[in-house]
Amino acid sequence: MGFIAFLILGLIAGAIAKFLLPGKDPGGILVTLVIGVIGALLGGWLGGLLFGADPMDGFFELSSWVAAIIGSIIVLLVYRMVAGRRTRV
Repeated sequence: MGFIAFLILGLIAGAIAKFLLPGKDPGGILVTLVIGVIGALLGGWLGGLLFGADPMDGFFELSSWVAAIIGSIIVLLVYRMVAGRRTRV
């Protein structure tokens, strides 16, 4: 899978993660999309580590999408925990 396809996968995975975990996030949609890209990286790495899967299988492979979405959900939850602890003045 090419770099551009991987970025598109991450952006879409971030949007899906946001859809599955609705709520107000600090940073808005841009941060959510960046979280999707980071989540896709995390999901691909975890998939390779745990299951021996190739994280760059292909854009249309179900395993790539599932790994990216799960990774995005994990990163989104961690981001909410960290960003939610900040006190606003």
